[in-house]
Amino acid sequence: MSVRKITLLALYTTIALTIFVIESAIPTVVPIPGVKLGLSNIVTLFVIKRHGAKEAAIVLIMRVILASIFAGQIVSFTYSIAGGFLCLIVMAIINFILRGEFLFITSVFGAIAHNVGQILAAFFVLKMSGIFAYIPFLIISGIITGLFTGFACYFAEKKIPRKLTNELN
Repeated sequence: MSVRKITLLALYTTIALTIFVIESAIPTVVPIPGVKLGLSNIVTLFVIKRHGAKEAAIVLIMRVILASIFAGQIVSFTYSIAGGFLCLIVMAIINFILRGEFLFITSVFGAIAHNVGQILAAFFVLKMSGIFAYIPFLIISGIITGLFTGFACYFAEKKIPRKLTNELN
């Protein structure tokens, strides 16, 4: 792996981590546990679009590890990694099917997958089937937040010159 590639992936990780920290400081407006904007997924989708799923997985793993340490919530690692990887897989597949177009659709499916991944992780950790009652609420929130993050990624992708990120391709 080249020094430029490592540096660019570290930069993406730093941006995603910074977004995570800022988002964590924003009080939630929805009284449902686990519902948040998921703004750091903008970076994940951007990396999938520009570079591919493998590079996005590296950024995701580093972001989740560092966010768990910085937030002092190592327990949240299980939920974050489960949701993050299901989100990554779904977004990579949808991005491939849609040939990189319609990022908002890709993002909506990713947000829903992230929520489902976290619910599945919670079920395996807590052994409580009642946790599945959250799924309808999390699907609705996934649609709303996925639209927002998808459009944000679309605008970022259009505004950030490709020459800044071409080295990874």
